[in-house]
Amino acid sequence: MRLRDDLSKEYYAILDVVSSYDGWLLIVKGWSVTLSLAALGLGFQQRHYALFFLAAVTGAAFWLLDGLMKGYQYRYYVRMREIEYSAYLINRVALGGLYGEKEISAPRIDMTWGFKGYPVDEQDNPLPPAPPWWRRVLSRAGKKPEEEEEKEKQKVENLDWRADEPERRDPQKIYRDLGRCYWWPNVVLPHVLAVILGLLLFVAFAALNASGVDHLRL
Repeated sequence: MRLRDDLSKEYYAILDVVSSYDGWLLIVKGWSVTLSLAALGLGFQQRHYALFFLAAVTGAAFWLLDGLMKGYQYRYYVRMREIEYSAYLINRVALGGLYGEKEISAPRIDMTWGFKGYPVDEQDNPLPPAPPWWRRVLSRAGKKPEEEEEKEKQKVENLDWRADEPERRDPQKIYRDLGRCYWWPNVVLPHVLAVILGLLLFVAFAALNASGVDHLRL
């Protein structure tokens, strides 16, 4: 089927682009660290504490660039999932075995990337994964996010969803993810360290007039 062939070609072309973005993002992070450290070092060497602020601005600029590029990369993930869903409708096959009666299709790289497995008890019976620390804090405070409430409704037996029908990313999730991508840990680091350190040094030397740094000037 021609559509199947076209989808396969597009999918692996997108996969190459996504892989290229990972290399570009590492370059952005490398330049962020290099220029921020250089500005901090020059601040002490040249005795100009304004360079500490420059280090913070540099880190923030590369942070913004990193988030923009991650957003561009995420858009390709959206298309990959669309192709995986379309491929499921076109070429799904019941294989039996451990898959049981579920129908399997390919490709589904994006769908299964987030599968982390799950804990088991002494009899190898599946247990629900432990929630993240921030969800445990909210739970103790009597507040449960909507995502947590939905997960609590799921049965433990359905934790292995690798053979399920691929889920399309709904517009609301895409919108939320693109807005939050600037705060993902793999985007925030290491830029946030340069921003915090640069601002702390600038405030300590410029505003607070920290002792022992009288030789530094603006």
